[in-house]
Amino acid sequence: MARIKNKRNKKRLKLFKKVRHNSSWGTLGILLFVNLLFISFVIIFAGFFCQYLIETKVDADYAGLLAEARMYEAANDDNGYLEYLEKGDRDFIVKDSSGNIIYEKGTNTCSKEGGIADFSNGSESRKIYKDTEFGLFEADPKTRKISFDFARALKLAIDKNNARLQKDNTIRLPLWIGIRIKGGNQEFIGKAYFTFNTLKEVTLIGELLMCLLGVILIAFVVLIVFMIRSIINFNRVVKLFYADPITGGHNWMWYVMNGDELLQSRKYKKQSLAVVNITFVNYRNYCLCHSIAEGEEILVKLNRSLAAQVRGWEMCAHTTMESFALLLYFDSEENITRRLQTMMDVLQNTDKDHNFIFEAGVDIIRPEVSNGVIVRRTECSIEKAYNNACTAITVQGETDPGGVFIFDDKLLEEQRWFDIVQEHQMKAIVNQEFEVYYQPKYDPNTLELGGAEALIRWNSPEYGFVSPGRFIPIFEKNGFITEIDHFMISHVAANQRMWLDMGYKVGCVSVNVSRAHFAEKDLALQIRDMVDAAGCPHNLLEIELTESAFFDDQNAMIETIKALKSFGFKVSMDDFGAGYSSLNSLKDMPLDVLKLDAGFFRGDKAGDRGQIVVSETIKLAKNLNMKTVAEGVDEKEQVEFLASQGCDLIQGYYFAKPMPKADYAARLTRAAAPVAPAAPAPAAPVQQPEQQVLPPQPVQPSAPAQPPETPGLPQQ
Repeated sequence: MARIKNKRNKKRLKLFKKVRHNSSWGTLGILLFVNLLFISFVIIFAGFFCQYLIETKVDADYAGLLAEARMYEAANDDNGYLEYLEKGDRDFIVKDSSGNIIYEKGTNTCSKEGGIADFSNGSESRKIYKDTEFGLFEADPKTRKISFDFARALKLAIDKNNARLQKDNTIRLPLWIGIRIKGGNQEFIGKAYFTFNTLKEVTLIGELLMCLLGVILIAFVVLIVFMIRSIINFNRVVKLFYADPITGGHNWMWYVMNGDELLQSRKYKKQSLAVVNITFVNYRNYCLCHSIAEGEEILVKLNRSLAAQVRGWEMCAHTTMESFALLLYFDSEENITRRLQTMMDVLQNTDKDHNFIFEAGVDIIRPEVSNGVIVRRTECSIEKAYNNACTAITVQGETDPGGVFIFDDKLLEEQRWFDIVQEHQMKAIVNQEFEVYYQPKYDPNTLELGGAEALIRWNSPEYGFVSPGRFIPIFEKNGFITEIDHFMISHVAANQRMWLDMGYKVGCVSVNVSRAHFAEKDLALQIRDMVDAAGCPHNLLEIELTESAFFDDQNAMIETIKALKSFGFKVSMDDFGAGYSSLNSLKDMPLDVLKLDAGFFRGDKAGDRGQIVVSETIKLAKNLNMKTVAEGVDEKEQVEFLASQGCDLIQGYYFAKPMPKADYAARLTRAAAPVAPAAPAPAAPVQQPEQQVLPPQPVQPSAPAQPPETPGLPQQ
């Protein structure tokens, strides 16, 4: 689930990065391109229209010109065609195959060279000659189209001396067209006119141009309106992405996007930066006691207060329900710690009717140096740094709430070790890396071995012999402690069965069962089945329950204890006196053994008051038909005092430290007769102990042994 959630967050961040680095200008650019494309299409269409208009107008005069050319070709002295042509209005010349003029009528303003023009209106090709006087039309040799000089036409239109181009509201623009006659040996070149009526045709063309300009203007206005709306909508989307819905300030996405840019920028590469997580402790309890609405009002005030305390380009954002993220610059760890403490003091005064508590986790980001030169932090991630800041609160805030906690290498190593343990925990079970150690319990009066407590040790091929204090707390957090419980019960039961079969006098061995296991209603059945699978008598196992477990579901606890006792198991309360001991729990719980916590017997001597407490506790246990076991006993005077008070068994370094099962088996004595198996043999093979059995010897050490390995930590 964590990987899936992480992938979703990465996809979401990727989407937000697209929004962050893209704007509406891309879309607007496309729209502008489409508009320009439309305008270009209009211009091209207008060009084709003008070309078609020119060709049509020129071709309109071509029919009369062709008739006159045929008349000249057929002219002789009898038909009078030549005389008719002389009287006509058209100027023309006739050239022979060599280009020499053999006949000329009117004013010759025809250029010497002409070009072929292909008419797109369906007519054939025409040979066009430029008029040398006006020079408006000619054939383009590349496109083979009639080209028109608009600039020259405009200049001539302005010149009043060229009024002869216009007659009766009709503009006549000259050009020359050549027609082959008399078998192609001669060319008849006549003067034609491009004519159009200024009142009708120019008005029509003007109206058409106005329509086109209107369409272009409307499209441009629509584009501008759309651009403005797109920019407004884009800003709204960005605001939705980066605005926190509760405080109205910045949210986590804004913090990540801008924070990464700031950390990796050249401008701030020389700055020492602090990524901070400030957490409102017990915020949910406040909402529970008041209301969610009142809680959100407090968050709004807190966000305003933090935003007012950041400087310049520093950052502040509301990340989760009770947390705020900051990015601050600093010059020393002392100053940043002092500043954050001041900020939290200000936050505590947000509501004078309530005493709020805040915690701050910090991850220090210093300038990055390469070959003696400060470089950009190209690989720096504010998301990772913020996670480190949160981790600092999670780990250190448990023991010292309400402070400023800085993430360091030691904390990083602890988290790495946490991951290593979780990664190897199941493999350690499968590969039998866990070992059962036994710490003997002795009768302080007879000095006889009365049993033992089973403890776990981890002999890792990669990390060596690992102390329980380094992995048991991790198992208790991640829930793997229940697997350890199964491992211990099954192996202790198998060892007890093995020693019985070998004829040893076996005492009761206690096995700790974690409080997490009592959430299972069939716990007693699970223990019974594991012990029966090993063939061990039930009375040789004692189930230890920690005192803290009695403050969970007491009804479920009582039912489980009754079920265990009905199966023949002994049940004890471990670490009695370590916490807030409840005499009411002793009244309700049908326990067999009460284990006095090692804290009664460690450190400075408690004097008469401490002895009174221990003495009265032992008397109370006896009156409740419970045996007492004192653990953590290291001194002779303690043994003598406990013996005088009637303590049943003593467990501690005074007698023996935890030892492998072979060493413990060496302390066992032979029974009078072998005990027959009470159940089938164990399913899994168990390593045989050493065959040498030492006779019981009185233990009278004159000095205490070395102190325990992990004081104050569970030794399961």
